Amino acid sequence: MFRKILIVPIVAFILATSCVPAKKFTDLETKYDDLEAKSNSLQQKLDNCEEENLNSRNEFEQAQKRMSELQTQNQGYEEKFRNLEELYGNLQESYNALESNSSNLLQDISKQNRTLLGDLENKQNALAKEKQRLQLLEEDLKSRSQRIDELETILAAKDAKMKALKQSVSNALTNFEGKGLTVEQRNGKVYVSMENKLLFSSGSWAVGEQGQQAVKQLAAVLAENNDINVLIEGHTDNVPYGGNGALQNNWDLSTKRATSIVNLLQQNGRINAERLTAAGRGEYAPIASNSSVEGKAKNRRIEVILTPKYDELSRLLSEENRDR
Repeated sequence: MFRKILIVPIVAFILATSCVPAKKFTDLETKYDDLEAKSNSLQQKLDNCEEENLNSRNEFEQAQKRMSELQTQNQGYEEKFRNLEELYGNLQESYNALESNSSNLLQDISKQNRTLLGDLENKQNALAKEKQRLQLLEEDLKSRSQRIDELETILAAKDAKMKALKQSVSNALTNFEGKGLTVEQRNGKVYVSMENKLLFSSGSWAVGEQGQQAVKQLAAVLAENNDINVLIEGHTDNVPYGGNGALQNNWDLSTKRATSIVNLLQQNGRINAERLTAAGRGEYAPIASNSSVEGKAKNRRIEVILTPKYDELSRLLSEENRDR
């Protein structure tokens, strides 16, 4: 603008002094305006360039600052890298040392593994044998349990039969109650005890009429129970035998009295003699004290012991013993 103010008077002066035509002056003025417009445009571009240059300078300064920061950061990375290189070197040395010792270590581990596998195999074999043994034992226990059940069934049946037999004997001999006769069941057997006052005279083995009737009634019951063994025991008190003849002592007397009962039982043709056993016990199995008259009377007796046959029970026990 300042330049335009300065140039116009100069141009006017030139025109005035040189007598330039008006048309040419107008053309010059137009050119001048164009030049001024261009000058303004260039000035604007210059201003823009200066502004851009200022921005570029700021960006350059920021770039330099960022570059400085990156250089500082890079120095830190270089320091870390050197540390890592040092650590890597140490690890490489450790690895080389481990690698040099790995062969022996692997051999030791392999040997230990073989030993452990051997122990494991032995334990597995032992476990298999123990399992087989336990299985056999379980089967054996099961078999024995079945036999025990059979034994219990047999014993229960025998016990029930002996109870029924005891009741039958008691019913058959009920008219002799209070006359020195008792019927008991104990230890799986039936005991029929008859005092001598019911059967014999003193020192005699001949059975009296009342005793014969009692024995016959007992025989009727025994004839209905063929699976019962019959033991007849003769007993005396401790008074020595004082009779004459073939008998010498209480042993002989007790045996002779037991045999007399056996003979009476055999008169019932339905009783197999193989079921009968006669035994003399003398004075050596008393049930009361011989220091009193009452005690001696109780000791002078015949005991008929009724025992069930245990053939099936014996068979099972034999099988049990054979399997052991």
